[in-house]
Amino acid sequence: MPEHVVGPVAEFPPGSQRLVRLGRIEVGVFNVDGVFYALPNVCPHQFGPLCEGGVTGATACSAATGWKFAWEREGEVVTCPWHGVEFDITTGRSLVAPDRLKVRTYPVVVEDGQVKVRL
Repeated sequence: MPEHVVGPVAEFPPGSQRLVRLGRIEVGVFNVDGVFYALPNVCPHQFGPLCEGGVTGATACSAATGWKFAWEREGEVVTCPWHGVEFDITTGRSLVAPDRLKVRTYPVVVEDGQVKVRL
């Protein structure tokens, strides 16, 4: 599995996202509360630049929220800028159709103070 150094940890503060080119592909690297994730910069809906979208959270309404809408998962959702399809950064699954619409995720490791993405 090829491994690519994308930069020092200090350049990826919590809540940040950055596009990097790894060979022929662009990958979005995200720091979600100190945990790193990487997704391809291609939305499977209509091939828009997924990782150039904003990062937010999501609303939820369940027994856990007393059946009231509540804001959850801050910093874990990226929204494709073309059509607004939202994806869970931690799993690559869309919020609207998680079993049907998803992107792959790439393993990210931190070694010797460097963030590395494995393709």
